[in-house]
Amino acid sequence: MSTATNNPVHPPRPANQHLAALIIGCLLILPGLGLLLGGAGLGVTYAVGRDDAGYLSLTVPALSSPSPAITVEDIVVETGPDVPSWVLDRLDLDLRLTARPLASGQDVFLGVAPASSVTSYLAGVAHDQVVGVTGARSGTSRTAVLRSTPGAATAAAPTTQTFWTASATGAGQQQLSWRLTGGQWAVVIMNADGSAGVAVSSIIGVRAGFLLPLALVMIGIGLVLTGLAIALIIRGASGSRPSSTRNPPLTPAPVDPLDPINGANMPMTSPMSPPMTSPMSSPMADPAVSSAPLSRLTHPRAVSPVALNADLDEPLSRWLWLVKWFLAIPHAVVLAFLWVAFSVVSLVAFFAILFTGRYPRGLFEFNVGVLRWTWRVAYYAGSGGLGTDRYPPFSLGLEPDYPARLDIAYPERLSRGLVLVKWWLLAIPQYLIVGLLVGGGTWAWSWARDANGDGRIDVLSGGLLGLLVLVAGLSLLFAGHYPQALFDLVAGLNRWVYRVIAYVALMTDVYPPFQLDEGGSEVPPGPPTGMPQMPDDRVDPAPQLTG
Repeated sequence: MSTATNNPVHPPRPANQHLAALIIGCLLILPGLGLLLGGAGLGVTYAVGRDDAGYLSLTVPALSSPSPAITVEDIVVETGPDVPSWVLDRLDLDLRLTARPLASGQDVFLGVAPASSVTSYLAGVAHDQVVGVTGARSGTSRTAVLRSTPGAATAAAPTTQTFWTASATGAGQQQLSWRLTGGQWAVVIMNADGSAGVAVSSIIGVRAGFLLPLALVMIGIGLVLTGLAIALIIRGASGSRPSSTRNPPLTPAPVDPLDPINGANMPMTSPMSPPMTSPMSSPMADPAVSSAPLSRLTHPRAVSPVALNADLDEPLSRWLWLVKWFLAIPHAVVLAFLWVAFSVVSLVAFFAILFTGRYPRGLFEFNVGVLRWTWRVAYYAGSGGLGTDRYPPFSLGLEPDYPARLDIAYPERLSRGLVLVKWWLLAIPQYLIVGLLVGGGTWAWSWARDANGDGRIDVLSGGLLGLLVLVAGLSLLFAGHYPQALFDLVAGLNRWVYRVIAYVALMTDVYPPFQLDEGGSEVPPGPPTGMPQMPDDRVDPAPQLTG
């Protein structure tokens, strides 16, 4: 007796493992580069920023107060109860305060003491506390921010007090040095006799013996993490390349035509995707779908009037994605005005639908054009996927030759009741999902100023889509390859986003499905030429036992 068996089916390559390696590598490269650059910055600062005594100095704006004292309080240097005191000693951290009175002939006093002792000493005495320093603005210099405490106009001479841990007093410039230890401390600047009216210019210096070892440790860890990240990125990107020889697709299981889920799939009406052969047929029955590999057919395509297509336009440049955001600035300027018009047109369409049940055709085509233009620019330079190096055209049209295409089927009638609630109430769940996908926009770097006027560099988060596109860019940079599985996921997430946009922009009454349709094409393509495929009306019989 022998058993008849089908041809063996080889398991697919572990693309998920390669994709995981790629994502982990891209996540590791961020802290790796941060440690590497931070350590290098510390090393350069340690090498060239110190004075002859080894201090890193910061000039403080002139401090002036009509009260008897200026304090810098709540300097907290604490260690846990299980940490021995020698830990701070090993840090070898010294502070230095240099102050020069602005009035000639005035004796100045500098002192460091436990914060509780300073609080008791100045109880009932007017004094100003330094709480911050403003940044330099155009035409102005840095200034200190003081918080005043009312009280007596004079204080007991600080030179007569015995609680000071370190102090310096005298005429002219004075310098106070203090080895950092654990505790809560306060620094006081006063006139030596305790009289009111304190005005000094000052410089704060820090000498840290641990800076050089810390810089070397950061550089070492940064090199290890960056090297590991690059290895994982190259491994993940190169390991997910499609094989030159594909395995034949698995034979689809027979579908019960009465199955309400798999046995019926409504045809898509979008002009960008061919309709199914029969409204009640399984997705396997369509020739364009039945010939696709089984791994691309995890579920039937959702019914949606929004057709979003993208072609991975390989080969792609390794580095061009780094500057595409700059090259796309002319498009960003034009789109800024187009989206203002999009909002106005949507408002007009709202009232047109409310009173007539129809979206004016001309207004509809304009808004579809804005979405097409936006999708092309996003696909080229933003969270759309970086899937092409072809510069997007300045056009509201379909542009069928461009790798990124979008179309929305025109609705002959729209519900006049839904228009009142679908764009805000019904879309709330979709807003939450799209917020996670898109976040604050694409990953980019921008220059901004904080509340104090200091310049800073901000990294704008792009949500899940932005992170995945960053992973794709790093894969191109280090491996010269865009992983197909990653591209399919990015295209599917963008398809979800644009379905939601079309719904909330009143362009359809079809609620966006809670379904991720991956892949660049609305209908998955068939297998490569030469691949064996089963006829539409035939499935392999179950194995039969023969004698």
